[in-house]
Amino acid sequence: MTRTQQIAELVRKCSKKPTPPDPEEPLFDNGYLDSFILTDLVLELENAFGIRIPDSELNPRRFENVEKIEALVENRATRSAG
Repeated sequence: MTRTQQIAELVRKCSKKPTPPDPEEPLFDNGYLDSFILTDLVLELENAFGIRIPDSELNPRRFENVEKIEALVENRATRSAG
């Protein structure tokens, strides 16, 4: 499973939707995320990828779609490794 697929599956799990979103699909507009689900998703991402996402990065724009979440995860993973 690719990282993109992993993230999409975590979004699906947290949102309790029957199918994962497409990578470019708007997550807030299509009901996958809201402020409550976002908190759960951040915890899942941190556990799945061994990263920490500080509160300062909890801007909804960073979580607009799976592609943006993947970029955030990659950025945090790079910072953790370095």
